Amino acid sequence: MANLIDSKPLVSIVLPTYNRLNWLLKSIDSVIEQTYENWELLVIDDISDDGTKEKMEEICLQDKRIHYHRLPVTKEPGISKFLNYGIKTACGTYIARLDDDDRWCDREKLAKQIKFLENNSDYVLVGGGVIAINDKEEEIFRYLENETDKDIRKKALLSNPMTHPTVLFRKDIAMTVGGYQSWAYAEDWDLWLRMGRHGKLYNFPEYFAYYLMAGQNISLRNQRGAAKMIFEILKTHKNYYPNFTKGYLVNCFQYFHSFTPPFFRKSTTTFLKYIKRKYF
Repeated sequence: MANLIDSKPLVSIVLPTYNRLNWLLKSIDSVIEQTYENWELLVIDDISDDGTKEKMEEICLQDKRIHYHRLPVTKEPGISKFLNYGIKTACGTYIARLDDDDRWCDREKLAKQIKFLENNSDYVLVGGGVIAINDKEEEIFRYLENETDKDIRKKALLSNPMTHPTVLFRKDIAMTVGGYQSWAYAEDWDLWLRMGRHGKLYNFPEYFAYYLMAGQNISLRNQRGAAKMIFEILKTHKNYYPNFTKGYLVNCFQYFHSFTPPFFRKSTTTFLKYIKRKYF
């Protein structure tokens, strides 16, 4: 069995965390439940103080594929430094991403994506659909991303074309483009667009992850700041993807929405996110 596993490409799963131990354990369980077994999990901790360290040390003793890292706090915005540390430390040919409040819902997720990339060398990044849930783990809505490379590129500046906890990508290409940049928001969107200059993109028409939509999401907490940064990201990539003007106008709507009264913004944000994901 060991030799059979070793003959398959290693996948490195990068999972940053901070004080969400209960959710983190569910995320880890969804990795362990994958039918594809040749993986390593890098849990990268932003100095949690909720018992994460002690629990992770226990888990690492039980499964040698799981590795725990604690990084010191810095003034660098966003989570890019944790993600880049994970990519650079990773030993795998492929990188998968998972957040501590999300989990995979398809036990074949890794197997399907690895088979696709192994058979299609011109593709650099794959993703899939998402089931959005609330903090009670109740489904809010679900969506599938644009599937083909052609459709993804057509709408890549209108909305983030891949959902972070569903992706699998080639480590060498991520390193070639410089990894995640130090954006406070939408650092994943920017990386996908840069990787897309080196190869094709694909989204499986299947649901791969439960995606928590609650107040913990930084882009939901600060829509105005996120919209401002997305303007900059769109301008960075306007010469490489079509429909820049449409994308700019879509983001303008998000920016103006951030000025509406808090009660209205709170009640409409989830619906608008659904519309954006569903139709853009």
